[in-house]
Amino acid sequence: MPSPTEILAFAIEKAVSSKDKSIIENPEIAETIDLVCRNIQNKAGARLLLACSLAKVHNPKVDIRKPYTEIGHGDSYSGRTYDEQYVNQFVNKHKLLCNPTTAFLTPALRNRNVVLTLDLNLVGRPPQLYQNVLRLFDDVFTGKISASGLLTETIRCLLIVRDETSQRMSTLLAGLKASEGTIPLSTESIVKLIEQHLACPKSSRLPVLVVAAAYQAASQYLKERVLPLASHNAADEQTGALGDVEITFINDDNVITSYEMKTKRVTKDDIDRALQKIASSQCRIDNYIFITTDVIAIEVQEYAKSVYEKTSGIEMVVLDCISFLRHFLHLFHRIRISYLNTYQDFLLIEPDSAASQPLKEAFLALRQAAESN
Repeated sequence: MPSPTEILAFAIEKAVSSKDKSIIENPEIAETIDLVCRNIQNKAGARLLLACSLAKVHNPKVDIRKPYTEIGHGDSYSGRTYDEQYVNQFVNKHKLLCNPTTAFLTPALRNRNVVLTLDLNLVGRPPQLYQNVLRLFDDVFTGKISASGLLTETIRCLLIVRDETSQRMSTLLAGLKASEGTIPLSTESIVKLIEQHLACPKSSRLPVLVVAAAYQAASQYLKERVLPLASHNAADEQTGALGDVEITFINDDNVITSYEMKTKRVTKDDIDRALQKIASSQCRIDNYIFITTDVIAIEVQEYAKSVYEKTSGIEMVVLDCISFLRHFLHLFHRIRISYLNTYQDFLLIEPDSAASQPLKEAFLALRQAAESN
């Protein structure tokens, strides 16, 4: 019996050789696989298909619908093991657009020990994605499609999605390069561009990039630098960070300024929690700054101002994200394009789980339109 690694190698070889044509004879099943692989909202479905179909090919005796060893009965298996030990390396090697971590730690699948049958409600979003996955598992169980066919077709679809995405990005970047040599965007044009980007759906990570890019671009003038950004879904308690963006002197690791980003109104409770973090931290910071994309209440501003005396010299303030950006770009007007390029670089290297592919493409399209005008 081939190893899981060998099975994946054979499957991708077959997928590449038949890349322009589905290997699935049933068009409805082929379309369902394609829908799972193209789902932008949730990419865990494709990774789930890979892990479970791989397990079934590796051990034909297991029931593909039973990826939890707690189920028992001799035909269950650990889908998470196949996912983490084999699928993870495979999707990273081939840059397939799947969930960055195991599908079995997503809310719909963790803490489960039931058979994944068609009548099961996984309570995942979007619901249709998980219903499609369950239907495909049922198709394998009833013999409408082979596990090897499901594995290979999933890989084939993911390769197509990867290449299409790469082509779109290349086209957008080429369009930006073609506009080089024209009059640089004004400060206000850049502010409007970023404001439009912040208005895009699922943009909660962007204020972090707005501030981090500012310190990165102006580092030599400020004599300060931004520390590497923590994962977007890592809690400060886990990382030991005081906030979302931490600033130090260029030749020092001690945090002097900490930024916390909010896509909702900052409250007095937020300030109190920040004070608790500061009190329990070994860092002695100078500034703790809230950046929000919502309205700032006057009483919250006043409460933040009162922190200075309570903490014997720590400044705390609540700032509007766009106002922060506008002031920075006017203050450092001559490096405004460097700032814009830095923001773009930060955005493009963010994992899709933090800044989705559509969000990245939206920025490049918005910038191209701004520079064309």
